[in-house]
Amino acid sequence: MSHATEITGTRVLGAGEPLRASLQRFRLVMLRGPDPGRVWELQPGATRVGKGSDNDVVLADATVSRAHFVIEREGESYTLRDLDSTNGTWLEETRVREGFLRPGSRIRAGEVMLRFVPVAESVQLSADQESFGGLVSRSPRMRELFALLAKVAPTDSTVLLHGETGTGKSAAARAIHEQSPRRKGPFVVLDCGAVSSNLIESELFGHERGAFTGATQTRRGALEICHGGTLFIDEIDDLPRDLQPKLLRAIEDRVIQRLGAHAPIPLDVRVVAASKKDLRQEVLSGRFREDLYFRLSVVIAPIPPLRERREDVPLLVDRFLDGASRWDDLSMQARERLSNHTWPGNIRELRNAVERASATDDHGFAGLSTFPVESLADGPRLAVDLHLPFKQAKESLIERFEKAYLRQLLSLHEGNMARAARAADIDRKYLYTLLKKFGLAPGELPPEEDD
Repeated sequence: MSHATEITGTRVLGAGEPLRASLQRFRLVMLRGPDPGRVWELQPGATRVGKGSDNDVVLADATVSRAHFVIEREGESYTLRDLDSTNGTWLEETRVREGFLRPGSRIRAGEVMLRFVPVAESVQLSADQESFGGLVSRSPRMRELFALLAKVAPTDSTVLLHGETGTGKSAAARAIHEQSPRRKGPFVVLDCGAVSSNLIESELFGHERGAFTGATQTRRGALEICHGGTLFIDEIDDLPRDLQPKLLRAIEDRVIQRLGAHAPIPLDVRVVAASKKDLRQEVLSGRFREDLYFRLSVVIAPIPPLRERREDVPLLVDRFLDGASRWDDLSMQARERLSNHTWPGNIRELRNAVERASATDDHGFAGLSTFPVESLADGPRLAVDLHLPFKQAKESLIERFEKAYLRQLLSLHEGNMARAARAADIDRKYLYTLLKKFGLAPGELPPEEDD
């Protein structure tokens, strides 16, 4: 049986299954021995393994000592320690007195082979909590999520936030930091999608002067800057695959090394990561390392899109209006349009719509500029000039589409070119080409046009 098959068999990487809020647990699975396939849950503190009946895991094999080894948990780390066994304890291919366990590690006691296996267990918590930091919701799913985040925030557990662009992952990460013992330390954000691939290693780990062409001075990386605090790695799915094992080692070994440096630097940081993609599927397709996924997904917190919790729209509108007006003050037409809109940009799009309405003193939300044209309730309008030849009319229509798409895309992503290109699934260079075509600077919005 292959390694990937064994790990997948724990249902951690169940392709096609909906992502649920979960906490990571570990088990021992017998690969070779008197009872292949048998599973033991690890104890909260220490799990003793041996032939004696007084052990937590009893291995009835003559090559196993009465008390063979123990697995001890400290925070998020698991340590394997031999108990002076006769035939030794082996971690992968090395006999050890003591060693750190990684998800999927093989442990051999005499002739018995075990695997240290992670499994994500869904959690259901009380849905009484209506807010978490700056996040508010009436949705049962979100309120359960708030309860989970409130439970794990005071710990040092790594959290993986999953959700579409604009759902509030950054706000959730900041709230986790502010409700943790690290709240007085720095909160550092690294957006993997907004940093070019050739600079992201330096952004993470820092560099010494002369480490590469253009490194004219020593620079601390994000991991070093947030010592004693929280590092929020946004769009972790965009982290280049060749850097993923280096990040894994830094998180596990609690040391980093700047590019071009020889001396290691101690690391004291909590990592919160976010992804717009389901990292389970990214692992199965080979785009994301399995071991880093397991390390990041100690707590999985999926944030549902706004279209799946429309009961939150009135609550959020009141929050964004900030006392200038209230949901109940809006016209029936405005409330219907706000409630029925699909909000592909989620909370960020709603906030931008409210801010635009406030800026134009249009709290009735009656103006067409409040919503993207193609998302209005009466459907898209295709204005075709029949006085022009077909080719010219087509070119004119395409040009208007490009301008409207650029305007709404850049508005949704607040002028961030990297995020806009990624959301549109186009090369960033092509996005710049389109801007140049219309004589616009990077991030500048095309003007509104009368239809």
